[in-house]
Amino acid sequence: MEKELFRLLRAKWGKEFDSFIWERVEAVGGDISDENLGIKDAILRDHMFKHIDFIVNCAATTDFFERYDVALATNTIGIYNILNFAKKCLKLKKLLHLSTAYVCGEKEGIISEKAFEFGETLTKTFTKLDFKIEKEFVAHRLSQLRETKASESAINANMRELGTERAKHFGWPNTYVFTKAMGEMCVEQFKDDVPTIILRPTMIVSTYKEPFPGWIEGLRTMDTLIVGIGKGKLPFFLGIPTVALDLIPGDMVVNAMILSMVFGEGGMIYHVGSSIKNPVYISEIRNYIHRYFIENPLFDHKKENPITVHKIILLQHISTLNIYIAIRYLLPLKILEMVVSLPYLRCYKDVYAKNMRKLQTIMRFIQIYKPYVLFNMIFDDTNCEGLRENKVKGSRNLELMETFNFDPNSIDWEDYIINTHIPGLIKYVII
Repeated sequence: MEKELFRLLRAKWGKEFDSFIWERVEAVGGDISDENLGIKDAILRDHMFKHIDFIVNCAATTDFFERYDVALATNTIGIYNILNFAKKCLKLKKLLHLSTAYVCGEKEGIISEKAFEFGETLTKTFTKLDFKIEKEFVAHRLSQLRETKASESAINANMRELGTERAKHFGWPNTYVFTKAMGEMCVEQFKDDVPTIILRPTMIVSTYKEPFPGWIEGLRTMDTLIVGIGKGKLPFFLGIPTVALDLIPGDMVVNAMILSMVFGEGGMIYHVGSSIKNPVYISEIRNYIHRYFIENPLFDHKKENPITVHKIILLQHISTLNIYIAIRYLLPLKILEMVVSLPYLRCYKDVYAKNMRKLQTIMRFIQIYKPYVLFNMIFDDTNCEGLRENKVKGSRNLELMETFNFDPNSIDWEDYIINTHIPGLIKYVII
């Protein structure tokens, strides 16, 4: 509650801020990876079963290459446990599950607001996808590792590799979207009579208006790229200039969540994004970022000299990327590696290590973003538009529509990125 996010409420309520919050919020410790959400107190559980009317599941690990056991427990088994808990809530009106639009995997074209079938995969595999089998698979691998007395670092690395391996086996690019897709399958398979809504936001960026423009916590989605460009550490990147990078401000996602709980129907899936109505393209984003840092440069670590930025080179194919890296980086690094092996030239060892780290960092970013910069995914938002047009406008409450705006058509991307998002990123994350 001490975060900058709450400053307007804090200013409004002054000394009464704490009481204002805690009269309305009751925090309960638990763990969604456990049965009954880890709530051991039976009296407390019964109280919750009698009084809860809405459940919103935002709990997730968003690391693209998370340990498989951790991602599976949180992103998949977590919603399964929440559903079982929800079935005991006597007054439950709706359960909202926050997913991600990128459960679609690496696809081109229009992506519909369609549910997964239980066991569905994105590859032509004879093996059906079952999270319970995956859970047993993970438990067996962990048992094997512990029997061989593997170190914690070895177990951690193995679990991360396993997540990527299983994701790619079934057709997803990373552990995060794979386990989120399995989470959606759980919702469809085990919801029974629970009225559920699945919300799939695209790349969430800083707030558009509420509670104030530009607020963000931590580096998210494209922000690592913005920082890399601003610090002069990202001279090139993989990406097709005409591909739309689907961005949506965080407050619009929250607004869509609230209105879907009020007006949405059970069983609906809503894409919350911008690519179909108000797309912003990779080439445009590159230009906006470059323009911002030309006019408002960051300074070096000594705060003395402005950092010079150049417009990054966009390489449109993996083959082109590999050739560029080989000529621009690997060949010079190979020569430098031979140079530093000579006794009287070992002073260049740090130069070699620094440039190798720089290349490895860029390649790690490319690995993360590859599915989103090479595939022109356009997320259909027919259901979301129906929610906005038929339900909210149908209420004839203009104040409600303005207060809970989530219409991407209202965003001027050039103005937002240059005057809201990047300044907010610098203020709340970088500095």
